[in-house]
Amino acid sequence: MNSAVSAAAPMLRVRDLTVSYEQGGGHKLLALDRASLDLRAAETLGIFGESGSGKSTLAATLLRLLPAHARCEGTVTFRNRDVLGAPPRELREIRGAGISLIPQEPALTLNPVMTVGDQIAEVLRAHLTMNSAARRERTRELLEEVGFEKPDEIYHAYPHQLSGGQRQRIAIAQAMSCRPALVIADEATSKLDPVLQAEILALMRAMGQRHDTAFLLISHNPAVIAGFASRVAVMYAGRIIEAGTTHDVFRRHLHPYTEALVKLSGRHLARPGVRSRIPSIDGEAPDTSSLAPGCQFAPRCPEKMPVCTERDPAQTTQGASHHVRCFKYEA
Repeated sequence: MNSAVSAAAPMLRVRDLTVSYEQGGGHKLLALDRASLDLRAAETLGIFGESGSGKSTLAATLLRLLPAHARCEGTVTFRNRDVLGAPPRELREIRGAGISLIPQEPALTLNPVMTVGDQIAEVLRAHLTMNSAARRERTRELLEEVGFEKPDEIYHAYPHQLSGGQRQRIAIAQAMSCRPALVIADEATSKLDPVLQAEILALMRAMGQRHDTAFLLISHNPAVIAGFASRVAVMYAGRIIEAGTTHDVFRRHLHPYTEALVKLSGRHLARPGVRSRIPSIDGEAPDTSSLAPGCQFAPRCPEKMPVCTERDPAQTTQGASHHVRCFKYEA
């Protein structure tokens, strides 16, 4: 990240964002717990954590795509516009043209009875003033930009006629069609093999650099984030428990949970004839409908102290921009 980007005011500001889902009997499931983050223009931020940590809820909240039984508190500001309080017309302007989404599984989001070219053109029609000929030409340019050598042939193809990697490229073309300032990629490579993962990440990186697009990449795979994002936020039980540069978080991690995840994601190869234990994090993720006081990772933490079960750890800063919530670092 260059100095001009780091010095600029945040394009996206999230402050104390809390999201809960109402359940029967007056119970609530806490999905996000006072999450705060900043994202600047053309920056790449990775959101890292286990399944159920709140990553996808964060993405859905930024686009106001939460179900009706969700309840939000806190603020989300995009280019000085209040996302959570935006009326429908303003929200339509933010979505697609301002913030767009690359989904985890395009096969489930693409319309099976429309050609992929027409589906990209629909995004253009919804947000830009263009005639049909201009939309068609722009769609053809997008198909070339995401790597298709025969864009006219792909334009007339249906989703079922394409491979998983090709459908992911279509999803990227849709997301980038209106040149948004921010693209959210929610586990966008998790269904692909390692070779295709690398190709898709390289494509997103190239398009982001070409158009000065910021990316928020959500993944449970640190290798994916490490090769793409300049900063990382680690989530557990709906909270951001560590955040900093990619190097600091993955090479000089501070929180025991981050350390455990990084170890889990490393290569653990046993010698021939030697039995080794598959690495794991002891215990289970907490039930966020009935959270106990204190640090939520405490029941699984090998470095637990008495204070960990008494109150929440405050956020402390270690170094220039490395933040952590852990009693090990409180003064």
